[in-house]
Amino acid sequence: MASFDNLSIAMVAGESSGDLLASRLLSGLRPRLPDAALHGIGGERMAQYGFISDWPMEKLSVNGLFEVMRHYREIKGIQIALRDQLLERRPDLFIGVDAPDFNLGLETELKNAGIPTMHFISPSVWAWRGGRIKKITRAVSHMLVVFPFEEALYRKAGIPVTYVGHPLAEIIPMEPDVAAARATLGLGADANVVAILPGSRMSELKYNSVSFVNAAKLLLQRDPQLRFLAPMAGPRQRLFFESLLAEAGLADVPLQILDGQSHVALAAADGVLVASGTASLEVALFKKPMVIGYKMLPATYHVLRHMSYQPWIGLPNILAREFVVPELLQDAATPQALADALWLQMDNPVRKAALRQRFTDMHHSLLRDTANESAQAVCQVLARRPKR
Repeated sequence: MASFDNLSIAMVAGESSGDLLASRLLSGLRPRLPDAALHGIGGERMAQYGFISDWPMEKLSVNGLFEVMRHYREIKGIQIALRDQLLERRPDLFIGVDAPDFNLGLETELKNAGIPTMHFISPSVWAWRGGRIKKITRAVSHMLVVFPFEEALYRKAGIPVTYVGHPLAEIIPMEPDVAAARATLGLGADANVVAILPGSRMSELKYNSVSFVNAAKLLLQRDPQLRFLAPMAGPRQRLFFESLLAEAGLADVPLQILDGQSHVALAAADGVLVASGTASLEVALFKKPMVIGYKMLPATYHVLRHMSYQPWIGLPNILAREFVVPELLQDAATPQALADALWLQMDNPVRKAALRQRFTDMHHSLLRDTANESAQAVCQVLARRPKR
């Protein structure tokens, strides 16, 4: 029988969505391993389970090829320092949570040194950069995936894999309580509410915020009674968002800016303007009409659009294998286009009902006991680890 005494588990999550995903894993793992030491890089949600972050998670929260290049020296320095620390202390297991550009290289070195490695959330090898599957083979002892179609992909590549469902499908209720969310935010039961989610990364806020809020301004011309919610991932994001609006002359747009509470905002909303990424999946699980808008550094966009394997970038569309919601990217993401597209999404009862059913079916397909299934997979890898 494997001994789980005096365990040390290292983890790295690079942004708020990774912090959330890792916290779900830890919620299942901590009862099994109450005394395990947990450390590395993570956020506040992971800290609730006794995780100690050796560096601020925000240091890794940079998006885009050229944006990363500007912060490369600092990020690489953190990776090297963490690698050296882990090779010296030799944890029983390393778990990389998303952040593949940071984690896969680290995992390769740790695996080569005999330290078991797991990766939670597959890189988008099915969307772009499919050649990374070879790198994953060298880096990862076991992969945890959150979408049903990913399991076969990794089995074909000979990589041990477990489909654990998506943690958000457990966290978000099948029937969100709209009335309770609106009461929490001081909104009327009959209010017409739009949530604006321009992104949690500073680079996403930089490129998306002004277009999204200008779209809100145009929507107000159609319906002056609209209420707008803008949940921010943290105080840094809020301050940056407010400064961007002030510089653009948009400080007078009536936004209810929230500290966190993104799920409350989504439950309360009738429609959502959202950046691509995990947030778009959250909107789908709340069964809300949405428009996905996304801008980035032009040079980054020029590179990425030629590397894509499929026509969709939004997770709801990728899972549906069709454009169930509009995607407006880069130059197409004008305030007028965003406003027009969202108005059409919100103003058609038949379309809204059909979209709600598609998102309900999607929710069921992603629903598993993620916390326990991922924790069980972790324990199985730990049971097979080399003896010290």
